[in-house]
Amino acid sequence: MTDHPGQLHLPITLIREPTLADYRAGPNAEALAAVEALASGAGEPYVFLFGGASTGKTHLLQGTCQAAIKRARTAQYIPLGEAGLRPSIFDDLESRDLLAIDDVQAIAGKADWEVALFDLFNRARARGCALLIAGSSAPDALGLGLADLCSRLQWGPRYCLLPLADPDCERLLTEVATELGMRLGQETARYIMNNYARDPGSLVALIERIDQVSLREQRQPSIPLVRRVMRGEN
Repeated sequence: MTDHPGQLHLPITLIREPTLADYRAGPNAEALAAVEALASGAGEPYVFLFGGASTGKTHLLQGTCQAAIKRARTAQYIPLGEAGLRPSIFDDLESRDLLAIDDVQAIAGKADWEVALFDLFNRARARGCALLIAGSSAPDALGLGLADLCSRLQWGPRYCLLPLADPDCERLLTEVATELGMRLGQETARYIMNNYARDPGSLVALIERIDQVSLREQRQPSIPLVRRVMRGEN
């Protein structure tokens, strides 16, 4: 159904769950193919992803878990950068079909955590549990103290995720806006690209804030509205 000119979207906020289908791969198509195969139970049993902030590591890990669950497989996402976790979180996880372990750099230099992850890695391999692990750097640059863990993390294929180019980011903006029921004109999208952080996470968060203001004021986004949101004048 196409909106008529001036028609406003309904005041319903959608919860976006990361999926592999909505991941804009750009230069990371090979990595996306690898995790899609992992989710289906095919391909390599272990994949390591690394890259800078906002390159989509968490999106891919969570999306891989979602894809595995849709195929009636068991999967678990573990964000090691989250406060309050203990190494015992790894106990018995190898019973899952797939484990997605994020922010592995957060445990670098912590002996108890490194030993626990090393043991989990070995148990998972023995049980046929697929592993998808992500960090800020390649395994040998994480600063791990346990040489055996560093060696294990280099067993499988490793993919360095690269930032999206500007055209991909602009398409992402318009696609997310459309999903939320907004019409984001080309001029408004270009204004955002020229005046805001050009990474997927920041852009999606901005569009969601714009959507909230647009809903409250019952009007489609314009450059003045976007400028206010970017300044925090909500």
